[in-house]
Amino acid sequence: MLTAALLATVAEFARRDDPHPYSGLWVTADNRIRHELLPNGRYVEARGNQERAYEGRYEITGTHIDYWDDSGFTADGEFVEPDVLQHAGMTFFRK
Repeated sequence: MLTAALLATVAEFARRDDPHPYSGLWVTADNRIRHELLPNGRYVEARGNQERAYEGRYEITGTHIDYWDDSGFTADGEFVEPDVLQHAGMTFFRK
């Protein structure tokens, strides 16, 4: 019973139609690294020709973002302007 309720809650969260203002595609100036912040709290990072180099979840609090990759590592960043994200020594721009 609890599993069914949990699955229903997760499914509802995945259908959210009120994406966070920072969701969307973020890219480095050379377009080599791309973060897609999905509206369901998941992200996909592409590196060069590898479209799914990293995947995981993220949470945004104010202008701060925390990442939890599915492989186990964590990272964070800061939205320093509405269209600029500083993360892991790199600068990303909203695409």
